[in-house]
Amino acid sequence: MAIEKGYGRALAAIKARIRQERVRVVLHANRSLILLYWDIGRAILGRQGEQGWGARVIDRLSHDLQDAFPDMRGFSPRNLKYMRAFAAAWPDRPIVQELLAQLPWYHQITLLERVDQRAHRIWYAHQVIEHGWSQGTLAAQIRGRIHARQGRAITNFAATLPPSESDLAAQAFKDPYLFDFLGTADARRERDVEQALVDHIQRFLIELGSGFAFVGRQVPIDADGHELRVDLLFYHLRLRRYVVIELKAVPFDPAFVGQLNAYLSAVDDKLRHPADQPTIGLLLCRTKSKLVVEYALRSLARPIGVAAWETQLVHALPRELRGSLPTIAQIERELGRRTGRRNAAGNARSAKRRVT
Repeated sequence: MAIEKGYGRALAAIKARIRQERVRVVLHANRSLILLYWDIGRAILGRQGEQGWGARVIDRLSHDLQDAFPDMRGFSPRNLKYMRAFAAAWPDRPIVQELLAQLPWYHQITLLERVDQRAHRIWYAHQVIEHGWSQGTLAAQIRGRIHARQGRAITNFAATLPPSESDLAAQAFKDPYLFDFLGTADARRERDVEQALVDHIQRFLIELGSGFAFVGRQVPIDADGHELRVDLLFYHLRLRRYVVIELKAVPFDPAFVGQLNAYLSAVDDKLRHPADQPTIGLLLCRTKSKLVVEYALRSLARPIGVAAWETQLVHALPRELRGSLPTIAQIERELGRRTGRRNAAGNARSAKRRVT
């Protein structure tokens, strides 16, 4: 069968239109569902407030709704309680229409269960929309308290980048970075940590944030017969520039900045395309002094950020609680004392039995 002239282009255009419409239908259906759930939640709240509905009414309402709409899911007692909580958390319909209706229902539940403050919920909602986070990714980012770490690295971007780029670059870095997926890697050995990050590159990229593309590890660059090796090299798609990440398993030392500065120059000279923006650097250390870092970056011509990296977010604890929690050494000492007391008591009982 002969194919008519231009059929291929016409078919492609029709298929693209169908895909576009399917996406629109799905988004519209989700928006309608979220608003429906909000309306149901508001109705339950109103009846409980005005007519004193008790918890048993939700069970009855669930049964009646499922009986009336057997082809619909989502009317379980548990989900009706989520609808009530959703409406209570967002009493203003406009923000539900304009922002939250863009998120799937299970994302809403995740925000309700795991984020306490309204402002933080709004922040995470915007991130989901901007980056297309799945529910699992959203839960992981909340668990890692990304809202408290984003844009917190110490940088000299304001002095080394144009104003239109400095804020965007600053938001691309965080402090501290959370490498809770390192497994058995020895945190005292930089090469072991580097290898573990590459082995878990997908989770590493999620932790770095949107826009980072992995280029390579220990990337060699020839400098007049002397080989420089970049720890971790990335390209940031939004910033349109290479990002050199230097990893240190020790506290920050100003000398590290000079080393990273040399790597930035080498990447700009040997790897950067004329269309690329100048390379920026990120130095990751175990600990740092804010003042020492600011001294080291002051008057530096190249854009560099400095942040800490951790295997668990111990600093996420409220300040007033940090001193009240026992350290590992204190726990070990206490366990040792208790073991000693138990041994002493056991010896006394044995001696008493021998005497009697």
